[in-house]
Amino acid sequence: MTTISWIGLGNMGGPMSANLVKAGHDVRGFDLNEQAMHEAKAQGVTTCSSIEEVLDGAQVVFTMLPKGEHSRAVYLGDSGVLALAPQDALLIDSSTIDVETAVDLHKTAAEAGFEFVDAPVSGGISGAAAGTLTFMVGGESGAVEKAKQYIEPMAGRIVHTGEAGTGQAAKIVNNMMLFISLEACGEGAVLADRLGLDPQVFWDIASVSSGNSWALQTWYPVPDIVDSSAANNNFKATFSAALAAKDVGLALAAGEQTGVNLPAAELAAQRFQQLVDEGYENLDCSLIAKYAAPDGKIRGWNPDEA
Repeated sequence: MTTISWIGLGNMGGPMSANLVKAGHDVRGFDLNEQAMHEAKAQGVTTCSSIEEVLDGAQVVFTMLPKGEHSRAVYLGDSGVLALAPQDALLIDSSTIDVETAVDLHKTAAEAGFEFVDAPVSGGISGAAAGTLTFMVGGESGAVEKAKQYIEPMAGRIVHTGEAGTGQAAKIVNNMMLFISLEACGEGAVLADRLGLDPQVFWDIASVSSGNSWALQTWYPVPDIVDSSAANNNFKATFSAALAAKDVGLALAAGEQTGVNLPAAELAAQRFQQLVDEGYENLDCSLIAKYAAPDGKIRGWNPDEA
């Protein structure tokens, strides 16, 4: 049994840490959100009142945080991980952040004597709960090999992507492709509806044809077709518009840095920003489907109950 500290017990971190508990580890968790702490405790995580408390005696530290600025604060602050964690703790950041921040964390952690890997994930909340996430792990090969044994209870697949920051690079590109696919699913769902196609019949065709995608299989924005779709619950977030806007923004920033043209990603970014501007940042990103409808009305969406 390993003592694992987990910082960030939200929609992803909560079920991920619970899977480590099920694997027999002593998991100690911390989050600023009391509800997240309560839910994690119900899953067997020992909740702590501060970062200092959660890091006491840690052999492995996982972080799952919203943005690069949060990762910097948690790792680099005077009361952060590098200042308070035991010197021999293995550090694993599964947040989705910019490559520059990830590389800086690698460098600073190494200078402080720690082994560190960037290990963002793909698979969403359903994959986090099922323990079938894909982990994209960047860092020195020895640290990656050590990290794998702790990642395995949460993973369907673990890929060593290369040197420091490459895990984040892979995640950024993957998410960009997902969001472009989601825009296509939204447009296709609305067009099929307006053409009079039965939603189930159309999905049955697209899901085994060239229109298939992870977004169609998991987030299809029509109710009563896919169990994991937010459309079944008036677009309550499984992956919020705010987080989607953040993630596609990382891809656009990377495109600017490398000179790569990303017009489809720019359209997806515009759609997510529309949701944010309308006050729907905490609803599901798949609600962008409503922008394909000339009247803004789509199946499963009742703004009066949002």
